[in-house]
Amino acid sequence: MPIRIDNELPAKQSLEIENIFVMSNMRADTQDIRPLKIIILNLMPTKLETETQLLRLLSNSPLQIDIDFLQVKTHEVKNVSKSHMDKFYKVFDDVKQDRYDGMIITGAPVEHLEFEEVDYWDELCTIMEWSKTNVYSTYHICWGAQAGLYYHYGIKKYMMDKKVFGVFPHTSLDDTHPLMRGLDDVFYVPHSRHTEVRRQDIAQVKDLQIISYSEIAGVHIVSDMECRKFFVTGHSEYDRDTLAKEYFRDINKGLDIEIPYNYFPNDDTKLVPQINWKSTGNILINNWLNYFVYQKTPYDLNNL
Repeated sequence: MPIRIDNELPAKQSLEIENIFVMSNMRADTQDIRPLKIIILNLMPTKLETETQLLRLLSNSPLQIDIDFLQVKTHEVKNVSKSHMDKFYKVFDDVKQDRYDGMIITGAPVEHLEFEEVDYWDELCTIMEWSKTNVYSTYHICWGAQAGLYYHYGIKKYMMDKKVFGVFPHTSLDDTHPLMRGLDDVFYVPHSRHTEVRRQDIAQVKDLQIISYSEIAGVHIVSDMECRKFFVTGHSEYDRDTLAKEYFRDINKGLDIEIPYNYFPNDDTKLVPQINWKSTGNILINNWLNYFVYQKTPYDLNNL
C-alpha cells in the first residue's frame, strides 16, 4: 500500500524510480479508508535525503500512511531552500491541536552541545511533551533518541573517546519483543555518533527495557514498557553511500576521521560499500507500524 505525500515533494520522483508506490493527495482523497497519520520531525540538515530515506522505509508496508513533515521554527535552516520548507513543512503551531498515530524524531548534528545549549531545545521539549498526549507511539532516532531519553527519563549522554562510525553487528536482548520479530540472530546497523547512552543508566529506570545491543557500538534500541516510545541509536534508514559522503566530507575538511568500521570492502575507500542493513531497517519500521501503531491506536484519534 502507498504512502500519501505532496505530489510536488522532491522525494516522490526518487521513490517512483525505485517502483515504490506513492499516492498523491488528490488520489488519496477519493479512497474511503482510515490511513495512519505519521508526523516526521526532521532535524537533519540534509533534509531532502532524510525525507527520501524515511519515506522509503515507511512505504514498504501494506498500510496506507498520511505523512506530515514538521520543523522547529526556532532554528534557521541553511542546507535547503526556504521555499521547500514553507511548502512541505509545518511548524508546531500548525499541528498542536492535531493527533497522530505515530511520530518519528530524527537525529541532528548537535552532539557536541549540551541538550540545553541547542538553540531549539525548549521547542523540542514542548513537542516531546505534546507527543505524550497527541501521538500514540514515537520512534526516536540517534540524537533524537538521546534527547528523548534525557527529556523523558533524565538519562545523560556521554562523549566517546572516538566516534562510533561504521556498520556494526547487533543482537536482540528480547527475542519475544514484537519489534525484534523477523530479525536474524546477528543483524547489522550503521552508526555515526560521538556520544552514547550507557546501559547501567538505563537499567536504573524501571519503565525502560534495552531490547537490542552491540558489543562494539553499545546500546541500540530502548523501549518503554508500554511500547509507546522507542529510542534507536543507529541509522537503519541510511543509504548505501551515506557514511561514505560523511567520511569524505570530513577528510576534505582535514578532520581526523577513521575509515567507517565494516563498511568499505577490505577498507578500500575506492570500492563501493555493500549494504547489509537494509532488511533490518525494513523489519524494524514495519514491526513498529504494525504492532505498535496500526494495531494499538484507536480508529478515532480523539480517543488517544
